[in-house]
Amino acid sequence: MAALTPGASVGPYEIRELLGAGGMGEVYRARDPRLGRQVAIKVLPERFAQSADRLRRFEREARAAGALSHPNILTVFDVGSQDGIPYLVSELLEGETLRASLRGQPFGTRQSLALALQIARGLVCAHAEGILHRDLKPENLFITREGHLKILDFGLAKLFQPDGDAPPTAETATRDTDAGRVVGTVAYMSPEQIRDEPLDGRCDIFALGAILFELLSQRPAFGGLSQTDVMAAVLRDEPPPLVAVSPGVRAVVRRCLEKKPADRFSSAREVAVALETLLEAIAGEGTRSNATVAAPLARHYVFRWALAASLLTAIAVAAPRFVRRGAPPAVAPDTTTPMERVILTSDPGRELEPAH
Repeated sequence: MAALTPGASVGPYEIRELLGAGGMGEVYRARDPRLGRQVAIKVLPERFAQSADRLRRFEREARAAGALSHPNILTVFDVGSQDGIPYLVSELLEGETLRASLRGQPFGTRQSLALALQIARGLVCAHAEGILHRDLKPENLFITREGHLKILDFGLAKLFQPDGDAPPTAETATRDTDAGRVVGTVAYMSPEQIRDEPLDGRCDIFALGAILFELLSQRPAFGGLSQTDVMAAVLRDEPPPLVAVSPGVRAVVRRCLEKKPADRFSSAREVAVALETLLEAIAGEGTRSNATVAAPLARHYVFRWALAASLLTAIAVAAPRFVRRGAPPAVAPDTTTPMERVILTSDPGRELEPAH
């Protein structure tokens, strides 16, 4: 199938324009005339359709993403084939990848945690269906114009055997079919993925930790001049220290990036709970700060009103007698006698403000 042009048809879908192209396919904006909605169509180019590996990855993505339904995972509507070329139909997203967003203004702590939480929630759904992503990275995460995050590209997805919320054992976890071949993006790969060891959901948790680190610091958790250097850093080195974030945030990132899977969060659900707790704490800081300031202010104004009421009462009681007896003669102040300070209140912090 030649390159598609506006007006061409793929199955029942009408091609409108090319949105982008990459190693795993060309993506077009299209229209589904049956439902009258805009969709995205990903087509494997003809030159790649002869590659068994690329074809397998494309079909794997269709099966994996098609089996999942979650607000933080790209929704797949349909799959098909035309002239021997497979295609995948999904929801049409408006926005940009997380990688593109990282090139703009830095993310704040709250926004970084909120994005990581959306990734974690998407992983909870995928892992519950026994699907590992294995290639989480900013390029495969999309932020819509409304700020919703979507996990894309399950081309390296792998099935494993989840056991409730617990990670599967080494005996039940599966390996890539091509033994000895490392798949994924090294800067976000877990140590066990680099070693081609059995995998479970904690490999995606490591990638999530690396992404969160980059969101918070604007630099990769593990770097190097070559892929070999980056792999060595993942296996051996600790990421640079995070600054300007709370100890709680650092602890969550550090636990996601532990070298041993057993030392990480045991599930994506645990990560989500930890991130929710951090976000609630951040939201509560403003409320507590306001309450801390408001409490003494409230006490201050209660004191002022109480004192004013007391003074008015005293004046009301003394006024009749003052009028009957007549006003006392005016007396010139005695400038030779030192002024005496009289304490009118015992409220701490108000000794010098008796009029208040």
